[in-house]
Amino acid sequence: MNTTTEAATGAEPAPAVTRAAGPAALLVLADGRFPAGGHAHSGGAEAAVKAGRITDGRTLEEFCRGRLHTTGLTAAALAAAAAAGLDPLALDDAADARTPAPALRTAARRLGRQLMRAARAAWPSAELDALAAARPRGAHQPVVLGLTARSAGLGPLDAAYAAVYESVSGPATAVVRLLSLDPFVATAVLARLAPELDAVAAAATTAAHRAATEGPDALPARSAPLLDITAELHAAWPVRLFAS
Repeated sequence: MNTTTEAATGAEPAPAVTRAAGPAALLVLADGRFPAGGHAHSGGAEAAVKAGRITDGRTLEEFCRGRLHTTGLTAAALAAAAAAGLDPLALDDAADARTPAPALRTAARRLGRQLMRAARAAWPSAELDALAAARPRGAHQPVVLGLTARSAGLGPLDAAYAAVYESVSGPATAVVRLLSLDPFVATAVLARLAPELDAVAAAATTAAHRAATEGPDALPARSAPLLDITAELHAAWPVRLFAS
């Protein structure tokens, strides 16, 4: 994966403290073992499995592709904008406006709170502290992700890559557990989607550059209504393997 550390035009520079600033920091951030709570969430895959929309590698790939180009792009643009130095509180409000389902808002803030704990331990920064104080119940996860990348010395494209990879790797990992799907099949799905991950990360970063001068309204607001509907249904299940 080729990444660059960059800042959007007109954005504030990253805080001048000693920190990791190379691709290795991105590997740490995107690692599924990073204690950010994502392992407890399926990204809508559990509900899709129960509804019969995910049954094998082919249908998993279709699900991940749809998620990548809708909510994945939106999350990646928010993360890239936060990494570029846009006001995280304004971005958190923008994330709220782009998350109409209450169940998904709750999940996003819970994940943001957990990521914030891990981020402040790994890459302490005044910006993370300020956001944690302003949003004690948790900011939206993509915003925290972008600010975490910024605190690690990474740039908007790096943050976008972390977000788009998470948008597909979470469901793929969950389906391995839900269907006992061959993990080699799930990994092959992610590999086939790699060129699309590159394209979506680049588009998200371009949008973040634009938002640096035009404001958060310039960020994409793509949604997946079926994910919103099934998230509400899933939240009401008395027994479920994943939190969302």
